[in-house]
Amino acid sequence: MTAVVGVAKEDRVGDRVRVRFAPSPTGQLHLGNARTALFNWLFARHAGGDFVLRIEDTDTARSTAESEVAILDDLRWLGLDWDEGPDVGGEFGPYRQSERAELYQREGARLLREGRAYPCYCSDEELDERREAARARGVEPHYDGRCRNLTDDERKAREAEGRSPVLRVRGPEHDVEIEDLVRGHVSFDRGMLGDFIILRSDGRPTYNFAVVVDDVLMKITHVIRAEDHLSNTLRQILLYEALGAQPPEFAHVSMVIASDGSKLSKRHGAASVGDTRRDGYLPAGVVNYLAMLGWSHPEAKEILSREEMAEAFELKRVSSHPAAFDEQKLMWVNGHHIREDDIGALLSNARPFVEAAGLDADDPRLESMVELVREGVERLVDLPTELRPLYDVEYDVEAEAADWLATPETAGLLTALADSLGGGGPEGGASGAALDEASFKAAIKAVGKERAVKGKELFMPVRAALTGRTHGPALGKIAEVLGLERVVARLRSAGAK
Repeated sequence: MTAVVGVAKEDRVGDRVRVRFAPSPTGQLHLGNARTALFNWLFARHAGGDFVLRIEDTDTARSTAESEVAILDDLRWLGLDWDEGPDVGGEFGPYRQSERAELYQREGARLLREGRAYPCYCSDEELDERREAARARGVEPHYDGRCRNLTDDERKAREAEGRSPVLRVRGPEHDVEIEDLVRGHVSFDRGMLGDFIILRSDGRPTYNFAVVVDDVLMKITHVIRAEDHLSNTLRQILLYEALGAQPPEFAHVSMVIASDGSKLSKRHGAASVGDTRRDGYLPAGVVNYLAMLGWSHPEAKEILSREEMAEAFELKRVSSHPAAFDEQKLMWVNGHHIREDDIGALLSNARPFVEAAGLDADDPRLESMVELVREGVERLVDLPTELRPLYDVEYDVEAEAADWLATPETAGLLTALADSLGGGGPEGGASGAALDEASFKAAIKAVGKERAVKGKELFMPVRAALTGRTHGPALGKIAEVLGLERVVARLRSAGAK
């Protein structure tokens, strides 16, 4: 006999979509897990449903409050808001598994009363011996069910010996098949599994039991998760059956791997959301790139906002093949968002990097400076390097720029331009005076004509004097952001060397 569950469909007619992201607070939010959260969020927003955040913290030895705070902060940074969760509450809480112990005990007791589960008194040593014996016979080791049909007297006798039972659910009597929304038809042989534990001897739930109880009570309609959870599906389907609940739709998305096919780690670039934040990526850039790791827009667009992704997101466009992380592609996507995103949001993300570089993040010109240089920036960590020549601080002069400043004609050219702009005085330029792009371009054109200099011989020495570089934004815009006083001072300083 085969049980088929999970009829493939994008939504349930007359039933609100409810999905969940359920991280364990045992470390940082990995990029693969962040993409799983994103796919759930996009699916919920596309369907007008609910995105539930649940903290799976039953691993008390490894779970920490600090990790939970960091995960929630990373999700907020990515812009993935949740409709229910540990910090916002909701109708189906609590939303931390550590606070749901009574629910697991209640459901376990119900399965015991209904005969769907039974207490098992076998010790770990006894179980290990039987596993070894099974392997020696060339048989896949499963629990042999010897506590399945104990009488009351036999149970009392084992408890009198001081044995604390675990609770086992009766194993499958049929094969199980599902229609996965990403992977298609998947079948599980009942021989893969024996009677398995749902409550430990101390009353703590096993992972699969807690997950299924939570998904049932939270009315989760779709489970979108990484393919490494596919092996849990057989146990979970059987638990849904035992609890008398309709299983959700399953969608097992591919893993995010390194470009060489290995497990993604820091040596391949950013491995966690925290890494991308420290490396100067924008949340919009990270979300955009993560969405493309296994999903494609129907019009093949690559630069997308969250709203555009949510409008177009469908599981049928999610690939079942592994998605390789490419840091260069991430930088390319992020560069687009740095150039195109709202300047106010960009400044908010940029300020910590400006401050860390020792530059004044309160400079009233910061917005105009960032607007000027963002065309050539792909990560915010690189932004201070582009900004530094625009501040009143020491900045490096590139070798090629130094060569232009060393030509015999340079000193006279720069001094003439300073005189034209600043009236010929020793300092030149009134303090704080403005300088617009048109006026600067007119001045440099007039000096070039006067001295019979044009092209690179005219513009390169001026650029080198103002920024220490031979490439960058338009000279007139640089002069406008620097202001008259700085421009004249830099021209005179470079011309005097």
